[in-house]
Amino acid sequence: QVQLVESGGGLVQAGGSLRLSCAVSGRAFSRYAMGWFRQAPGKERDFVAAISRGGSTDYADSVKGRFTISRDNAKNTVYLQMNSLKPEDTAVYYCALGNTQYDYWGQGTQVTVSS
Repeated sequence: QVQLVESGGGLVQAGGSLRLSCAVSGRAFSRYAMGWFRQAPGKERDFVAAISRGGSTDYADSVKGRFTISRDNAKNTVYLQMNSLKPEDTAVYYCALGNTQYDYWGQGTQVTVSS
């Protein structure tokens, strides 16, 4: 019933920008926190950013100052604006929804940053 669909991934040169989107259906979006995670081949899934239902944000040290998470409750969508991209940012990016824990996850979208 609950579905999260990521979009906006692709190939970009180092120093460029991308905006990821995650559209949510099947729940009252505004009542939940949202998070972004990423996973590179052969590595563990890492936390990237989160936003509470009240709009408070949190970021991994590796992306502070470069990435911005936001939400549009009217569109049931969360965004991740990624600027000054580096090859180290290459990964599959996943969005997640929850309160006490992240209960629902999207399918992921590939982000590749070339040198």
